[in-house]
Amino acid sequence: MDLGLLGKRALVTGATRGIGRAIAETLLAEGASVAICARNEDEVQDAIADLNKIGSAFGAAVDVSDIGALEAWVAESAEALGGVDVYVHNTSAKPQKELGNWVKNFEVDLHALVAGVAASRAALAEGGGSLISIGTTAVAEHFASGSGSYSALKAAVTNWTLGQAQVLGAKGIRCNVVSPGPIWVDGGDWDSVRSANLEFFDATRKAHPMGELGSVSDVAAVVAFLAGEISCHVNGANITVDGGFLKRINY
Repeated sequence: MDLGLLGKRALVTGATRGIGRAIAETLLAEGASVAICARNEDEVQDAIADLNKIGSAFGAAVDVSDIGALEAWVAESAEALGGVDVYVHNTSAKPQKELGNWVKNFEVDLHALVAGVAASRAALAEGGGSLISIGTTAVAEHFASGSGSYSALKAAVTNWTLGQAQVLGAKGIRCNVVSPGPIWVDGGDWDSVRSANLEFFDATRKAHPMGELGSVSDVAAVVAFLAGEISCHVNGANITVDGGFLKRINY
């Protein structure tokens, strides 16, 4: 199936590993060119070397909480790719244990999203762009492990993005959210959970109707669908990718 990604120009934040890396690889494989960013310079350069084996990739080391640096990356990426058709916001500060550190989630999860979209808005509107924010099923339930800052600010990300479906949608920019459930990433959060608390990990895995955690490619495939022309009438959707882990029923 042709997703309508050939020739598209996509920006993906936080894309040297995990879900972001899988998104970048999938978009490249479908014919898009991609610009990525992450904080670690060496990891960005290693990722770019690998991604350029698939397609055309550009990248820079950026701390997205530094709005000036983020805006500069958007501008440089647009110049390098020749425009922007897709903006994928994937960065997160993860759960904060101290109340005073909740600001990190605001800066990285929410503020960077709003600023990045503002910086790319004109380019996205030129050809009918697509904004995709990576949310989480954690916004829909309580976790006793104490992921309050992560859940709360991801909820704000979801609310703002879906609200922009009305605002930016009127300018031809579709705005959608992809909300993963527990996703396995080598060296990632659930890898750490398995090492530290195997009983909890096994209980979480068995709570899935399908009996297993999801993969990064599961999430990337949905993002690619939303990024492409094939989903041209999908705007304001929050698509859950969790294998049925959540027990709620949406109408």
